[in-house]
Amino acid sequence: MKNHFSIVKHFKIFAIISVLLCITGLVSLLALPFGVNLYNFDIDFAGGTQMEFRMENTELNADVLNEIQALVKDTTGVEPNAPQITGDENNEVIIRSTSLTSEQRADVITAMQEKYGLTDDDLISNEDVGKTVGDDLKKAAFLSAIVAVVLMLVYISFRFEFTSGLAAVICLIHDLLAMLSVYVIFQLPFNQNFIACALTILGYSINASIIVFDRIRENLRTARKESFESIADRSIWQTMGRTINTTLTTLFTIGMVFILGVPSLRNFTLPLLIGIVSGAYSSIFLSSSLWAFFRKRFKKHRV
Repeated sequence: MKNHFSIVKHFKIFAIISVLLCITGLVSLLALPFGVNLYNFDIDFAGGTQMEFRMENTELNADVLNEIQALVKDTTGVEPNAPQITGDENNEVIIRSTSLTSEQRADVITAMQEKYGLTDDDLISNEDVGKTVGDDLKKAAFLSAIVAVVLMLVYISFRFEFTSGLAAVICLIHDLLAMLSVYVIFQLPFNQNFIACALTILGYSINASIIVFDRIRENLRTARKESFESIADRSIWQTMGRTINTTLTTLFTIGMVFILGVPSLRNFTLPLLIGIVSGAYSSIFLSSSLWAFFRKRFKKHRV
């Protein structure tokens, strides 16, 4: 068999890279209990104003959405989030921002009516979303991630062994922290999309790790005299092509949505792109090395 670069033996190098990728997300997360917010919490989490208009006579596209965003800013002095297209026929637009006064909201309504020929009937909603709703969403996001991670730990421990489950969970935490770093660095709106994005990344990452773990288990049955580290390295390289191909095809698809999509979709697909890359990275360079590390540690304690 051709000699490959040993990923397991160089685990420290990849661990340092991972720390650099995750440090921003970790610091931002630890800072929250102390009242330091580094995130750009959207109306879903922080509360604010939401207005929805029916745009029957206007074709909604990226240029119109940018135009509406500029109109709201010029009218109120407040920079709103990227407007979103909604409705069964994609003829409605949602505008979200920090809390606006009743006068500011009236000015926005007037400006929208004058600009796009709307009537009072075209105003679907005009309301404030309280912070209590945001708190509920924060708890839901946190609990969803915790439950998903715990269930994955149980499943992998049952299918393989506890040390592999522990390694997989650390990789999941790594991928979530990398995604949080993206939200902080690029100041992306932190909204309900985060929950969907986080759960998608958890599923993608654990699937990539299981592929490698499955190959390791198969090789363990036929190479009993070979060290676990050597088997892990061989297994990583045997599944490398599949991991890279799966990652690239996924990235191409989501990348096109990011390039051609409206701003609201870009805010969702950017962390998703980073999360997928991070998931592939952790499954290749971290998961098996961590499994080998924990296996050795637990073996020492048993002795």
